[in-house]
Amino acid sequence: MSGKHFAIPALVLVLAATACGTTHENSGQGATTSAAACKGAEGKYTIGVSQANVGEPYRKQMNDDIARAAKQYPQFTVNFADAQQDNSKQVTDVENFLTQRIDLLIISPNEATPLTGVVKKAYDKGIPVLVLDRKVDGDAYTQWIGADNVDIGRQAGQYMADKILPQGGKIAEIRGLAGSTPAKERQDGFAKGIEGRGIDIVTTVDGDWLREKGQQQADAVFKAHPEIQAVYSQNDPMAEGAYLAAKAAGLAQKIKFIGIDGLPIPPGGIKAVEAGRLAATFVYPTGGREAVASAKSILIDCAKPAKTQMLPTQLVTQANAAEMYAKGNR
Repeated sequence: MSGKHFAIPALVLVLAATACGTTHENSGQGATTSAAACKGAEGKYTIGVSQANVGEPYRKQMNDDIARAAKQYPQFTVNFADAQQDNSKQVTDVENFLTQRIDLLIISPNEATPLTGVVKKAYDKGIPVLVLDRKVDGDAYTQWIGADNVDIGRQAGQYMADKILPQGGKIAEIRGLAGSTPAKERQDGFAKGIEGRGIDIVTTVDGDWLREKGQQQADAVFKAHPEIQAVYSQNDPMAEGAYLAAKAAGLAQKIKFIGIDGLPIPPGGIKAVEAGRLAATFVYPTGGREAVASAKSILIDCAKPAKTQMLPTQLVTQANAAEMYAKGNR
């Protein structure tokens, strides 16, 4: 996720011919929204999807997964908005959805604290809110859907210690957007995974989740710290960027790279592992299909979902990359 912002209009995808928004009273009790929003199978529902930044392949895939899953339900009209990694724009995007009287909000916040207020505003108006991947502060939402980022970071640290640098060594860490919850959680988990294993994180830099920023940062890191033996990147695009920087510096054979996301698409992390550019990645499901299933449960089935839906993850190495890629495309 680079600091560059492009004037790309919000993407709007209409998946049904008509939409019928619901007037929501401000009850101040978002937990009771399921019954208020539900009109059953005969209803028509408008869902607003507020995405942090579709410049990231992972977030584009999340939107694609939501769109594909929503096609199963002719009752749903789904509108997408791209915040372009801008907190203020994402707040405005959600405010616009509220003006449109959406029936349910799906949001993957750019950063937690700046988006907490507007998410709470929607929730307090009686609109069900599904938070995907990244979190907001507090619990003013209907359901959070995502994987355990602390555990993924810990597993990445253990893999680094067990398989890449069992004798210890010096590494660099490329972090995602500093104010996003996965960045902190993946960093904290990784620190636990390498604790007491003689691995020194020489430097930590911010790649903002984007490949080009990861490449720029890694290029500077390799020049300043030629002793680096491995790179832990908090997502695959930044890891790929670091690999390109290492290749340009003639270091690609010396340095090992670990990423996270494991998207089962041609430019994704699984193929990068299969090709040998990355030593490993960890599948981090987008939650798009699960979010639509929860929306169906809330709006059509009149059910109340669990507050948290934890998604599974899995280590991907060259030994299972082909299998994992095929599995992800079933």
